[in-house]
Amino acid sequence: MAPLRATLAHSGARRYGRSGGPWDRPPLDRSALAAATARAGVVDDRVRLEGPGLEAAVAAVAGALAGAGVRRGRVVSWQAPNSAAGFLLYRACWLLGAVAAPLHHRLGPAEVDGALGQVDPVLLLAAPGMPAAEAPGAVPVDTTRGAEGLLEALPAGRAVPAGQSTARPADLAVALFTSGSTGVPKAVLHTHRGLGYKAATMIAVHGLGPGDAVLMPAPLAHVSGLLNGVLIPSLAGIPSTLMASWDPELALARIAAEQVTFMGAPPVFFSQMATATGFSPDRVASLRLVSTGGASVSPAFVESTAAAFGCRVKRTYGSTEAPTMTTSSPADDAARARDTDGRLVGEAEMEVHDPDTAAPLPPGTAGELWLRGPELFVGYADPAQTDRVVVRPGGWYRTGDLGVVDPEGWLQVVGRMSDIIIRAGENISASEVEAVLEAHPAVRHAVAVPAPDPALGERVAAFVETDGPFDLEDCRRWFAERGVTRFKTPELVVRVDALPVLAAGKPDRTALRARAAALVAAGSEHR
Repeated sequence: MAPLRATLAHSGARRYGRSGGPWDRPPLDRSALAAATARAGVVDDRVRLEGPGLEAAVAAVAGALAGAGVRRGRVVSWQAPNSAAGFLLYRACWLLGAVAAPLHHRLGPAEVDGALGQVDPVLLLAAPGMPAAEAPGAVPVDTTRGAEGLLEALPAGRAVPAGQSTARPADLAVALFTSGSTGVPKAVLHTHRGLGYKAATMIAVHGLGPGDAVLMPAPLAHVSGLLNGVLIPSLAGIPSTLMASWDPELALARIAAEQVTFMGAPPVFFSQMATATGFSPDRVASLRLVSTGGASVSPAFVESTAAAFGCRVKRTYGSTEAPTMTTSSPADDAARARDTDGRLVGEAEMEVHDPDTAAPLPPGTAGELWLRGPELFVGYADPAQTDRVVVRPGGWYRTGDLGVVDPEGWLQVVGRMSDIIIRAGENISASEVEAVLEAHPAVRHAVAVPAPDPALGERVAAFVETDGPFDLEDCRRWFAERGVTRFKTPELVVRVDALPVLAAGKPDRTALRARAAALVAAGSEHR
């Protein structure tokens, strides 16, 4: 079992790896230790760890992982809902120099197998009922009990004292899984240096300080959950409150009880809180800053959310490969921050290129966004996937997103080149959905496209040519039988005699997107 390695330090590694720059940072656990304060902590549905108690728990869990054979460079994976246990596993892995590779708790069995096959973990932990619990060698663990549950599930080990991390700044720290346009799960690799730089940059951009507190409803296996629920709180020395499952009423209670000041999450969470029965301005009075991004973030959303919560709402643009590349600061013009997806922060670089010729385009022209910076991922576990999106020489990451950057650097994302559907912050590969549909005996051909949704951004719509009955209920049963994550299951199924095609014979996705949007606008229940 070989350690996981990046195939290409593509984000200008030589440029951003030199000493003396703002990206020149120590390993993550040393950074967290330096930032440790009495207020540093993590809170979930049952567990509360603060100050010295948190550091002791990290040391104890690191010792137990070491007792299970975890060493520097090895991979630890787990599948569980959000909890203090997940927070501790990240920190304990970094203390040992190991690579944390969490699995989204909603991944189905097939997706779990595909993800694990890329990272080959030396240890796999799974909460009861998770698909990963059925994988060979998986260790069952009660993650609702925090450090106690982890220590009971793992061999006894001597606690690893804080500050004794064996990691190096350039070592891999995490592998996060994201869907790609090919439908193959991609293991996105990040280093200690890159993640530490990103967290420090965002702490400064958000103006976070000792009096702040974070609420994180998104999964810690997500880049948003990792950055805003683990990294930023750990390096800022402030508490992080985690939610195992989303409930807007519970979120309102947590904001009031924990005096939460900052949330970074998809827009649907804020929309649902604002319309919840228990919502009142008094319950969210502590909240001062919201950071959000995605297809459903419009100027109207920014204004309505800011008015409802009485706080600043910031638009952002980023991805698993390139976390939070653009946003705004309090000093920026409020109208520009409201109407755009922000502008670059820190040392990041952005260019707009012609999608076909790769030639650079002038400001104000729509094209593909290319990114480079210290915080970018350093490759995928699969070298072939890395080669498809990296421009060499130069180390630019081709995002596949289409955008316009004005002369002052403000970004407006206008679309995507790839057929990715983004539902409530979750990336869904259209080709993956289509492959599952076409495996059904009654389906000859299928095309999946996004259908607009004001709360979730997009839903999955499927247009199918069939040889027999196939409606929405048939589709749901089929996806469940195939072990596919529920949020990837189409929510609109339309049977057609023949799918529209372009001159080259490819499906006319533009026409199908328009038809899906029209059906949604008409409130149609076509299946």
